[in-house]
Amino acid sequence: MSHFDESGRARMVDISAKPVTERLARAQGVIRMRPETLAAIREGVTRKGDVISVARVAGILAAKRTAELIPLCHPIPLTDIDLTIEADESLPGLRVTGSAKTAAQTGVEMEAVVAVSVTLITIFDMVKGLDRDLVIGEISIVEKQGGKSGHWVRGQTG
Repeated sequence: MSHFDESGRARMVDISAKPVTERLARAQGVIRMRPETLAAIREGVTRKGDVISVARVAGILAAKRTAELIPLCHPIPLTDIDLTIEADESLPGLRVTGSAKTAAQTGVEMEAVVAVSVTLITIFDMVKGLDRDLVIGEISIVEKQGGKSGHWVRGQTG
């Protein structure tokens, strides 16, 4: 399958012949920050309120709009979006893991990546006044299940 037609023009891939299967994708990313910023988030003393709750809701909303953001992405029915935001002192910062599920003809990798990305960007927005050294990074798919390729986990061979 290709995102180009016979003339070389971009196109949405026709997935009509593919079977509907249950699919899952998990993505993760991090935001590094000063230890004081992490402490302010944990203690709930930032000027913009509950950073974690607002960022989680933003990520869920973004996942639901993925097809509007990624030009050749199919709109698919999401059955679940889950976001976990955990403090990681070794960064220091927050580690975000997001999963997306569907029963559809195509996967949900983009929805998981968009959910994680917007969660991280929302955290950035909510604490940028406290910390100019914020860095978002390491966004990647870490697992996917379903469809023709089956189950895949980053770092596992075979």
